[in-house]
Amino acid sequence: MPPKLGILAGGGTLPALLVDTCIRSQRPFFVIAFAGQADAALVAPRPDGRPVPHAWVRVGAAGRAVKLLRREGAAELVMAGRMRRPALMTLRPDLWALRFLLRHCGLKRGDDALLRALIEALGEEGFAVVGVDSLLPDLLAPAGVLGAVQPDAAALADVGLGIEAALSIGARDVGQAAVARHGRVIGREGREGTDALLAACAGERPAAPSGVLVKMAKPGQERRVDLPAIGPGTVAAAARAGLAGIAVEAGGALLVERDGLIAAADAAGLFVLGVEAAERRP
Repeated sequence: MPPKLGILAGGGTLPALLVDTCIRSQRPFFVIAFAGQADAALVAPRPDGRPVPHAWVRVGAAGRAVKLLRREGAAELVMAGRMRRPALMTLRPDLWALRFLLRHCGLKRGDDALLRALIEALGEEGFAVVGVDSLLPDLLAPAGVLGAVQPDAAALADVGLGIEAALSIGARDVGQAAVARHGRVIGREGREGTDALLAACAGERPAAPSGVLVKMAKPGQERRVDLPAIGPGTVAAAARAGLAGIAVEAGGALLVERDGLIAAADAAGLFVLGVEAAERRP
């Protein structure tokens, strides 16, 4: 029997997929549901009435989360789901979180740098952090076109530009995504995330669909946390932005609700493309 899994849950459907997997495989688990981040449905009783073992914890109360996980006997931890950055004024860090912040205040403010430090700190507490892809390997994007829509030559040229731009911002630990259209990069992901990037690009919506969203793992990405991911919501946002398709790194990005994603892309006339890691630009 695998060790008990602690699920550090943000928003979206990834945490629920992990819960389902644990239940199906009869693996013991405990959910830390971050208040204001995780969906309430995640920890609601199952259809058969069985409760989902969990505790709600505010983001700044990291010490309480560590104590709960230790009390519950969790040995492995997985971080899953969207996490919106809380305002510093509302964070109210407890002693554990305050010590972590003071210890790592000299780090650059990129997500990957802070997450690496968090993994190290959790390791010092006796936990092993594992990646979502190690638990749900079927979510990793394959290479090639998924669905019925094929990219044309212009779209493939935009994919190449998007790869370069996404890797450039990823190397600076800023984001993982970029949008290219008609041979020009028109948007790069910032701290606000992919949804904000696509919303900004919607203001430049063309008369006919064109351009592509590209999401790539950062160079040197810490794979146990924050792999790029897309789902049906990403497809809907890309369609609102007037894009022709989405490209993600094969083996380096997660497809959440894959069947629904492909169905949504086909219905919207968008292509979804898995780009081989070998196609990364230097």
